[in-house]
Amino acid sequence: MVLDQCNMKKTYLLRATLPLFMLVVAFVPAVAFAKLTIASPFTDHAVLQRDMLMPVWGTAVAGSEVTVNFAGQTKVTTADDSGKWRVDLAPLKASVEPQTLSISSAGSSVLKLNDILVGEVWICSGQSNMEMEHTNIPDLQPLVQRAKNIRAFEVTRMVAFEEQDRCEGQWSDTLPTSAVAMAFAYYLQKSANVPVGIIHASWGSSSLEAWMPRDMMETVPHFKTMMEEFDADTKRRGKIKAILEGKRPWRLNDDVFLRRQTNILYNAMIHPLAPYACRGFVWYQGERNTQSMHAMSKRLWYARHSGILKYGETLKQWIKRYRAEWGNDAMQFQIVMLPGYGKTLKGGKGNGPEHPAAHSWAWMRESQLKALDLENTSVTNTIDLGHLTDIHPKDKLPIGKRLALLAARDTLDMKIVAQGPTMKKVEHKNGHLVVYFDYADGLKTNNGDAPTAFWLADDSKKWIKAEAKINGNTVVLRSSKLKKPLYVRYAFAGKPVVNLVNATGLPAYPFRTDTFAP
Repeated sequence: MVLDQCNMKKTYLLRATLPLFMLVVAFVPAVAFAKLTIASPFTDHAVLQRDMLMPVWGTAVAGSEVTVNFAGQTKVTTADDSGKWRVDLAPLKASVEPQTLSISSAGSSVLKLNDILVGEVWICSGQSNMEMEHTNIPDLQPLVQRAKNIRAFEVTRMVAFEEQDRCEGQWSDTLPTSAVAMAFAYYLQKSANVPVGIIHASWGSSSLEAWMPRDMMETVPHFKTMMEEFDADTKRRGKIKAILEGKRPWRLNDDVFLRRQTNILYNAMIHPLAPYACRGFVWYQGERNTQSMHAMSKRLWYARHSGILKYGETLKQWIKRYRAEWGNDAMQFQIVMLPGYGKTLKGGKGNGPEHPAAHSWAWMRESQLKALDLENTSVTNTIDLGHLTDIHPKDKLPIGKRLALLAARDTLDMKIVAQGPTMKKVEHKNGHLVVYFDYADGLKTNNGDAPTAFWLADDSKKWIKAEAKINGNTVVLRSSKLKKPLYVRYAFAGKPVVNLVNATGLPAYPFRTDTFAP
């Protein structure tokens, strides 16, 4: 290649639909940018975030003056020595009236972006269950017909060895392809009554670590190990390069190999988006990280990502790092809990998808709930959803609806019940336990039967199904097989059968009160 003869840093980008001669090789030359550009998240039909500073950035001739005009505001700045510029628009009011964003600089053509709206902007990311398209979900089709004032920016799926300044994608006045993102946007738009913009960046089979920037090596020890292995693995890096330079379209095995790598999805698909103003992040991911209970298995299939038990702490570090990237400590993060699924891993002491001692997705859900240790986070409860054997269940409509409820409460300041009962405390009383809940007004079961999925144990660590009875906003638990129960696990299983809800029909969150090791 010609670039190999030059002293320039190469970065390979991956895009399944590009022919070989169009494979992008980005490099940073020694000269400053000469062309007036605006960052890739800004295109015609964009939605800008209301009620917060709105960064607008791009490139121009070094030292040149750049003027940005939008919604009656005029901001002027000077491109720095590397040709980069940025202005921050003052907080904007929501608007369904199309407006024009213009950028000008001496000696360059004026850039004009048309049909710009202002409203609520969210980034929706993750792996295959976020990627699943709404056209595959019959329940969502009535929403498609009724949706209005929703737009989407679909980030092209690609990878890069180094952080990129630009990504490929285009705002459109059509719905996001993702079923979860579309349902979320639909119900959020109904609640907010303003335009909703979704930036959709997901890719099936990807681990959390695939979406992590390299500098998280400083805060996540196992990620440091992974990146050191990645850098030292010349065979793996060579295979990535060979796939990029090979025939299109890729073979399925090569496609899967690429998206399962560490860090390189973040470089190409997330880094170019920051610091585009948005209300928050919806994250539906974790299936890839459930392959092991431990951080680094030696088996190839499980290698190079954290396991179930380390996921929670890694997730919290990831959230904090993304907030730093956007310069917004209050950036909302909504985590989608992994729904019911019957697969269990070896090593557990229980059998079957309903047993609380099995090594199942219950432990991943517990890890996901650790996100709540941070402010401005929520976890959407899906314990009543999912499929026993299908890792890609189609019940995406309730997920989108519950996400929108939480967003309405937490970001629109609506006084609504947005979540199901959560365990507040457990009292021991004369051979039985009493579970107290928050968000439990009208506590009931959705089928009129006694509550299910409660299990009891004493220090023997043997779990026994509990006899459960609702008493006001509490649940009383006992078992004739235990004289003095000490601990309770609720819906702590791969695919529990649950029926406990509050008056709004939202399901109770899974929990456990013991600290037994898995």
